Amino acid sequence: MFLENVLVVLPEALQGIGCRLNVEPGVRRGVMAETQADIIVRGGLVYDGTDGDPVRSDVAIRDGLIVAVEPACPLFGAEEIDATGRIVTPGFIDVHTHYDGQAIWSDRLNPSSSHGVTTVVMGNCGVGFAPCRPADRDMLVRVMEGVEDIPEIVMATGLPWDWETFPEFLARLDQRRHDIDMLAYIPHSALRVYAMGVRGANREPATEADLAMMADLVQEAIECGALGFSTSGVPIHRTRDGEHIPSFGATERELHAIAAGARRAGHGVLQILVDLSEEPARKMRMLADLSKASGLLVTFTLAQRNSEPRAYRDVLAMLDALNAEPGVRVKAQVFPRPIGMIMNHDLTMNPFRLCPSYAAIADLPIDEKLAQLRTPAIRQALLSETPNDAGQPLFLISRAFPCIYELGDPPNYEQPPERSIAGRAAALGVAPEELAYDLLLENGGRTLLLAAIGNYPDGNLDATFEMLRHPHCVPGLGDGGAHYGLICDSSYPTFTLTHWTRDRAGERWDLGEAIAALSHRSAQLAGLSDRGRIAVGLRADINVIDYAGLQLHAPTVHRDLPGGGRRLSQAATGYAATIVGGVVIARNDTPSGALPGRLVRGPALAPV
Repeated sequence: MFLENVLVVLPEALQGIGCRLNVEPGVRRGVMAETQADIIVRGGLVYDGTDGDPVRSDVAIRDGLIVAVEPACPLFGAEEIDATGRIVTPGFIDVHTHYDGQAIWSDRLNPSSSHGVTTVVMGNCGVGFAPCRPADRDMLVRVMEGVEDIPEIVMATGLPWDWETFPEFLARLDQRRHDIDMLAYIPHSALRVYAMGVRGANREPATEADLAMMADLVQEAIECGALGFSTSGVPIHRTRDGEHIPSFGATERELHAIAAGARRAGHGVLQILVDLSEEPARKMRMLADLSKASGLLVTFTLAQRNSEPRAYRDVLAMLDALNAEPGVRVKAQVFPRPIGMIMNHDLTMNPFRLCPSYAAIADLPIDEKLAQLRTPAIRQALLSETPNDAGQPLFLISRAFPCIYELGDPPNYEQPPERSIAGRAAALGVAPEELAYDLLLENGGRTLLLAAIGNYPDGNLDATFEMLRHPHCVPGLGDGGAHYGLICDSSYPTFTLTHWTRDRAGERWDLGEAIAALSHRSAQLAGLSDRGRIAVGLRADINVIDYAGLQLHAPTVHRDLPGGGRRLSQAATGYAATIVGGVVIARNDTPSGALPGRLVRGPALAPV
């Protein structure tokens, strides 16, 4: 009786959200007719991910795969989604996230899944939670707290630590269903500590035995399903205690030994974060040599630096030259908007966080904190004090007022220099500290300041656009699952569609090219030939988007992490439907509750 009642009311309910459930006329009520497709997306403008011209077509889905892409498809669908007036795209792929912890404690990998992303790659930057012996758990927590801004209480509450090896960690991920698919790298810092113990944590040189063990563990991990191996050699990545992470300073010899283990596994990707502010030519050569020796694709992060705003062009030229060499595959990941951090009094950092008088109110509930900040005595003290530890990198960023902007709602990520805090303060004849102080108390204390420390030295995103459109670059670096109190960058697919293809005052990106970059080109980087395009035989990961109405909203603060932990999230409106493996996970920007997502073990190949 329950099923019959559901089948009576479900068609009307689905019609209200742009869907139709088909029941063959004349059949007994509550009995479903035989169907030829599970879902048909009808009448949308299909961008298939190849950056070709869009075509108005129907897309039919059966058993998780696309079975037809054609106008007026004759198949009959159990559910039909009306895409009239909307665009239909492949699901987006974010190749740089840190959902290693969130995938353990949560079914939803959001914010990514709220922005059309249907597959994520985690374990980037050489940090993660496996492999790990019980004695080393605190070390990895300190690394993740320092590098990825994940509070210790969140990890202590959310991680059961019922694994030790990397294959066991993958098995743990496999035990839980999720809204979207995921892949994982084996991270270098965890690997080094597992193989070398305290010597690895202290960044001592690896012995031949250490190298052999790390290579064997990487081979085992990839053969068990890891996408590949990740590492970081940048000095800004430090533990909670301010120490360099275990992978910092690893030699090329060590990286080549590990890459040899990946090569023995027969496939994989090497994600290597390098500091290109020094010796960029040597380091780019190293990436190419690793690719050539291992036979694997190597990917790294590329950004426009404020200190050398044209250096990125030298790197792009090197990318062209190196990829022309036989056996070299090196690709850059580029973030599509300013790189930086978001600040207010409810987040990790603000311009007054290290002032002596702030210590007494830092841990107060936000409403009490704001009340104290509104008192004349506290205001005078904080505006006059010299901060403690003023050389701390986050603090230096938090007072770089020529690079700091009021984000606004809707958020504006490309503002002219005169709209910076420094520019506005000069126009008003006040100190930038005063303006920042007053702004952070407006809107009930919800005003957000954006510190644009990368991709923005020119006061525009022209250089970012040049990098994004380069044939050896893909958009990425959403960092979902990390930096909970500093950024919310995993919304970049929505920003790409709204800002770069529709709203920008300057040069814009062709919509088809942008969609291809978010889907097919990103899938190619990760070795995923079974997804990233809308084509018969491929996995049915699909977005139906109200392109004209698509909007990105300002980030908001939520306390929904384990232990009551705080994080930034960012909503969008305009995603009429997101489909993962032939299952609708969201309708009209609202999760459906379906959890078809799974761990993808290694490269996913399209059926022949």
